[in-house]
Amino acid sequence: MKLGGSLRRNRGSGGGGRKRSSGKGSGTSRGARRGGKGKRRPVPGGGRLVAWTLGLVVAGWGSGYLVATQLLFPAPPPTAEMVTVPDLRGLGLATGQERLAGAGLLLGAVDSLRHPSQPREVILGQTPLPGQLALPGAEVRVTRSLGPQRREVPDVVRVDAARARIILETAGFVVQMDSVEAGMPRGRVVSSRPAAMDTVDLPAAIRLAVSKGPPLVTMPLLLGLEEAQALAVMDSLGLVLGEVEEVFRFGRDQGIVVEQEPPADTRLERGSPVRLAVGRRGG
Repeated sequence: MKLGGSLRRNRGSGGGGRKRSSGKGSGTSRGARRGGKGKRRPVPGGGRLVAWTLGLVVAGWGSGYLVATQLLFPAPPPTAEMVTVPDLRGLGLATGQERLAGAGLLLGAVDSLRHPSQPREVILGQTPLPGQLALPGAEVRVTRSLGPQRREVPDVVRVDAARARIILETAGFVVQMDSVEAGMPRGRVVSSRPAAMDTVDLPAAIRLAVSKGPPLVTMPLLLGLEEAQALAVMDSLGLVLGEVEEVFRFGRDQGIVVEQEPPADTRLERGSPVRLAVGRRGG
């Protein structure tokens, strides 16, 4: 082997290695430059800046709240200084005033209204309501009852029942009707309960007795009775003797009722007249 040839080979190999290394190195440098352009570097101290900003916001809000609640709009005094409003409903006005005084409150304006069931002077409502809190010495407004409205009963006796109902209901009464036998014509008011001109509380019920006509009786059979006996029977039934016709008869028919009008079993009002025919001896 020659020494000169060996040296040349070594130089050739070393040169080729440097060139490849140079090529690789160039590629790596270009890639590093490109990669450096695509990435952002983190800002030093960024987390601390956000924390400081949030702290300033919270501190500002807290300071504003304290100024608003303590200086501009302070809280009311403690509720321990307030009193509870008592319940006055159902009490008399004088008793309610005493209860307010015991609680350290005053009776304010008093309103009044009619009430169908609560008697006079009874407290119906109040302001403030029971159980609410009020400052000592505050006024409590109440509404008291004037009691039910009172009215005289109209006089509807002898008035037709339908008209009587209209009169009473227009006046605010509740009408109830009963049918009774009476001497008045059918459908007329005989009486009222409460009576006419009585003063009652509204609403009130008025009970009317309405005539269904005079009581009826049955006409008895008077034929064959002596005249005196027939008159007695008629009188016991409330019938009145009307015309008496004398019929000339012989024998036992003398003094005996031989005809009657109305006939037997007819329904008659009391006081109705009855016509009789009585046999007489011929003169």
